[in-house]
Amino acid sequence: MARQVMFSICVAMALAGLVRASDPDILFDYIVPPNVTVVDGNFFTYTKIQEFFEGPNLTDTKSMLASMAEFPALNGQSVSLAFLRLAPGGVSPPHTRPHATGLFFVLAGQFEVGFVDSSNKLYTQTLETGDMFIFPKGLVHYQYNADGKTPAVAVAAFGSASASTVWIPKTLFDTDIDDVVLAKSFRTDVATIRKLKAGLANKI
Repeated sequence: MARQVMFSICVAMALAGLVRASDPDILFDYIVPPNVTVVDGNFFTYTKIQEFFEGPNLTDTKSMLASMAEFPALNGQSVSLAFLRLAPGGVSPPHTRPHATGLFFVLAGQFEVGFVDSSNKLYTQTLETGDMFIFPKGLVHYQYNADGKTPAVAVAAFGSASASTVWIPKTLFDTDIDDVVLAKSFRTDVATIRKLKAGLANKI
C-alpha cells in the first residue's frame, strides 16, 4: 500500500511538472534587474519597436523581438512579442521555438504558413490580413510571402518571456556538424552537403 501511495505521489508530481512546463511563476508583481536603480513608467515601456515601422526600407524582410533580453521588465511575466515583415517572395525559414507557443496575427498582406507535428504531419494555411494562426510549442514551422509585389507584416505573441528561436537550416549547415554525418543523415554525398553549406552559411 505504501508503495502504491508513493507511486501515486510521484506520478502526480510528474504530471504537475508537465502542466507547468513554462516560465515559472514569480512571487512578486515584477522583477527588477540588479543594475536598475529607478523603477518608474520608463521601466515598463519599450519603444524600439518603432524602428520596425520607420525607415526607407519598409518593404524589406525584417524581424524584431521584444523578449526579456531586449525588454527586462518582461522577466517573470511569461509573455513576449515578435514583429515580422517579409518582402515580396520572402521567407522565414523553418525554425522552432522550444520555450513557447506562438500566436501569429497578420497585420497586412498574405502569409503561407505551416508546421509539422510530432507524427510528421504537415499543417498549412493561407492567412489574410486579420487572420490568426497558432504554432504549437517546439514544433518546426515557417512563414512565406508568396505575393511577388506586396510585403506581408505580422506580429506574434509568445507564452514565454524568452521565446528563443532555433533556425533549422542555420543549425544544420552553419555549425560544425561533420559533413559525413550530414551526408549520411540526408542520404546524399559530402559534395552536396558542402554546396548547401556554401549557399546557406552566414546568409540566414
